[in-house]
Amino acid sequence: MKKGYIWKRLLRSFLSVFIIMIIVFIMLYSLVPRDNIFFEDATYKKLGGKPDDKREYVMRTWEKLGYLDYETLNDFCAAKYEQGSAEMEAAMENGSKEYYEFIDTFEKKGYTVEYLQLSKKPYAFKDVPLVQRLAKWVSHLLVIDTPWSVQDPNNPDLKRYIKLGTTPTGGLALIGSGTTHKYLIYTDTRFPFLHQNIITLNLGTSYPKFEGMQVLDVIFQSQGTEVKREVTFETGVTQESAINFGSLTYKPTLDRLDQAKFVDHYANYTTNKEQSSMIGTSFIMGIFALILAYGIGLPAGLAMAKNKDGIVDKIGMFYIIFIIAVPSLAYIYLFRYLGTRLFNLPSAFPIKGAGDVRSWILPIISLSLPSISSLMLWTRRYVVDQTNSDYVKFAKAKGLNQKEIFWNHIFKNAIIPIVHGIPSSLAGTIIGAIITEAIYSVGGMGKMLPDSIKQYNNTMVVALTFMFATISVLSVLMGDIVLTWVDPRISLSEKEGRS
Repeated sequence: MKKGYIWKRLLRSFLSVFIIMIIVFIMLYSLVPRDNIFFEDATYKKLGGKPDDKREYVMRTWEKLGYLDYETLNDFCAAKYEQGSAEMEAAMENGSKEYYEFIDTFEKKGYTVEYLQLSKKPYAFKDVPLVQRLAKWVSHLLVIDTPWSVQDPNNPDLKRYIKLGTTPTGGLALIGSGTTHKYLIYTDTRFPFLHQNIITLNLGTSYPKFEGMQVLDVIFQSQGTEVKREVTFETGVTQESAINFGSLTYKPTLDRLDQAKFVDHYANYTTNKEQSSMIGTSFIMGIFALILAYGIGLPAGLAMAKNKDGIVDKIGMFYIIFIIAVPSLAYIYLFRYLGTRLFNLPSAFPIKGAGDVRSWILPIISLSLPSISSLMLWTRRYVVDQTNSDYVKFAKAKGLNQKEIFWNHIFKNAIIPIVHGIPSSLAGTIIGAIITEAIYSVGGMGKMLPDSIKQYNNTMVVALTFMFATISVLSVLMGDIVLTWVDPRISLSEKEGRS
């Protein structure tokens, strides 16, 4: 396996992801009407009887989401005069010199000028080209935190440095000032124990659901009730708090409570909660379902192949046909009914919560059912095909016993395509299971994409598409790499093997 080939495959993979993102951008921002984003917006609905406020809210929201550039007479006059001054008040009147100057200025710049329904105040807007929006999204995708990341005009004396230190909980840390995050690298007791905030992905801000939250915060932030513990802040104050010190970010304006706890402007934070994040919940459920599927599916498939047309094979084929023929909704509901009736297991995840092992049993087993049948089917097929191969007949002619032939030849070759699918299966655990999570009300990733599409949460759709596409494309490459470890005869290069 040549390193140069891997780099070329990686380059092609990211090119594929970029093409997918272009298609998604075109679909969302040119084919889907932008008015649709307000269908699930509670604030928009409350402004129904206030046409001027409603229009202002709509335009501000579109500007925040990058659809257009928006200018108002108030912003225009505020740049000229002191807010609240007599000059400002006079300039804001309809028919003032500034009124007509605003209209003339922005019409010359190519903006469309319209007027509020009741006040007749002018406002101007210009759509941002789709190509420009895509370029901005790509250029801001990777964010590197440096001591010059924070530019706060109200804090000109902000110190700028990076130094070694510790967190209030005693973990080692690389501490920054002038950076967006206070702790650039830090350790704590949470897996994977070493965390970093130097390089982050900026996938945008969610809207309308989880409004104002960064997409990654929505996906990776813990869920449920806050877990409080006694902590001592840098000011010496000791109190019960759920603060996650590793999440501290710069806050321009501090209130009285902030000043009591923090010695600097790093006072924005997230809290620790009892349940894992959406992606963590899906991954935990998916990884155990994957282990269960391979732990049952592979041995069962081997047993079916070794006893072809026997009773074991017939029972296995009955299960495979049942899972294929019956809709997944039907057999998952059936399995849930049996689990709750016979074993008194909770029918929904929130009943017992993530802290109770019983909450995980039915979702994990339900998620593994189709994977078990698929592994049984393909393992049986590959083993039977290899059993009928010429090299097996040759091995028998050489006098090898059945056990040696099976494990040293048949199994080794039959397992290759099964192993190739392991990275893709692992990727699937991150993406989540839509049907299983919906039936058991699991707060995971499975419902995120369909819910975001239904709510016209375009930022979230773009972010999830990017994540899922990247994971899926890289899992294919990882599958090929795993093949070379299992079978050295396979070489990944342009001239030999796979390309």
